[in-house]
Amino acid sequence: MSSVNLESIPYADVLVIGGGTAGAVAAIKAKEALPEGTVILLEKANVKRSGAIALGMDGVNNAVIPGHATPEQYVKEITMANDGIVNQKAILAYAEESFGMIQELEAWGVKFQKTPGGDYDVKKVHHKGSYVLPMPEGYDIKKILTRKIRQVGVKVENRVMATRVLLDQGRAAGVMGFNVRTGEFAIIRAKAVILCCGACGRLGLPASGYLMGTYENPSNAGDGYAMAYHAGAELTNIECFQINPLIKDYNGPACAYVSGPYGGFTVNAHGNRFMLSDYWSGQMMWEFYRELNSGNGPVYLKMDHLAPETVGEIEEILHTTERPSRGRFHAGRGKTYGTHPVEMSISEIGLCSGHSASGVWVNERGETTVPGLYAAGDMASVPHGYMLGAFTYGKISGRNAVAYAESVSEPEIDEAQVQAERVRALSPLSRAGGIPPHQFEYKIRRLVNDYLQPPKSTNRLNKGLEYFLRAESELEHVGASDPHELMRANEVSFIRDCAEMAARASLFRTESRWGLYHYRQDYPEMDDANWFVHVNLKKSAEGEMHLFRRPVEPYVIPLDEEELRTYHNLRIETAVA
Repeated sequence: MSSVNLESIPYADVLVIGGGTAGAVAAIKAKEALPEGTVILLEKANVKRSGAIALGMDGVNNAVIPGHATPEQYVKEITMANDGIVNQKAILAYAEESFGMIQELEAWGVKFQKTPGGDYDVKKVHHKGSYVLPMPEGYDIKKILTRKIRQVGVKVENRVMATRVLLDQGRAAGVMGFNVRTGEFAIIRAKAVILCCGACGRLGLPASGYLMGTYENPSNAGDGYAMAYHAGAELTNIECFQINPLIKDYNGPACAYVSGPYGGFTVNAHGNRFMLSDYWSGQMMWEFYRELNSGNGPVYLKMDHLAPETVGEIEEILHTTERPSRGRFHAGRGKTYGTHPVEMSISEIGLCSGHSASGVWVNERGETTVPGLYAAGDMASVPHGYMLGAFTYGKISGRNAVAYAESVSEPEIDEAQVQAERVRALSPLSRAGGIPPHQFEYKIRRLVNDYLQPPKSTNRLNKGLEYFLRAESELEHVGASDPHELMRANEVSFIRDCAEMAARASLFRTESRWGLYHYRQDYPEMDDANWFVHVNLKKSAEGEMHLFRRPVEPYVIPLDEEELRTYHNLRIETAVA
């Protein structure tokens, strides 16, 4: 095939896209299961410092540890937090394997907080169970994963951006993309492909207006969502947005997860607590939004009542992992957790199963609806997975992708697909004087804020959809003067795809559900009679975005009606001081 360069990375038994939390473990476990085979990890940055845990993490939010919680209890917890719209089999698979993943991470060198007696020091933040396990030395976690990737023999290709999944008669056959430093087009054949591309963090625009000042890792632009969609895979619950509480004027989590077990909690401007639980859920965000926008706002994370040594412990955790600039931010304002409550706000919207439920549909094996295509981490559909969910489903997907790869022959290459993607992906380089990618991106994301930010309404959603459809044709005018801008130009196409998905899915579900995540002003009530279903979408054979209802599968862990609505009773009605 003279027009295709196969010299550098022509073939893999298993190809993993994205070197963050899920991708690192998926590649490691695939290579361990296939020691004589080829496993390639493709990363558009550098795997040493890529993904949402590039600078570490302060803990795992959903550890199912014997003696503290059972898999059955955890499945109930997540079912309640998601108003019942879940695939319990997928959640149960995580819950049953998560403790083994913790032990394996520990064997690799990851350190979890222990009690003086040597037990895991599990904390309570969730409404019901105890699942939070601190990692005071979590700043080294990416270094540990990178070392393990090297040890097992995974082949890493840095600075190569995947743009489309290659298909062979409906099955995944590899990916296409380009080198973000040279602009050289790349094609990688594979028997199985695992998408681990993270959330769509650059969907809404932060209050600061900075394109990269996002709550989520800003390198995650919805790449995996768009690639799965164009490959024909189903996506689910895209109308269930990710919205989080954050520090005012600092786009990072306020981290009630960390402070809560030590005695911190959320209060209004009068110092009154107004929620029973600070665990992130759509209903919690609805109560947060209501209080913030009432006469009782602003809203604060209160820690100034805690003992100095307790405050110091919290600061040691929060100022050394994930976002180390947090401490400098507070110091620049002459405030500490021990002297002032931390003013909080609401993040821009995004798509993320790790914090919410919007992702590429996968089952308990990590399989998408396209044969040979798997997904794990924040872009897959297992809700509220967080970091440990990404690790665990990376492991599950890696294992099952190997089994699939061993059962199929090498894929054939469709030259027409390759040529079409070469033209599409590289075309901005022929328009160096075209619309700069950052200007196009700013416009799309500002329109996302204007028309998709909850509370939602039919009129605004329709208007937003009109703009996003027009933007599809305007992509043909986006230019790039170098390979870095070419990467940004392709990312804005992913963002536009995700914006259209978010608008269409939000219009399709004519009810309110998941609190603030999908609150429809024109349909303010939850309607189980008509909408106790997943809203899924896929690309039709005609190239259109097709939306449909997918029934919720029978529960493996039953809940009664009162349990299902537990998260709707978070409100504490307090008198104004």
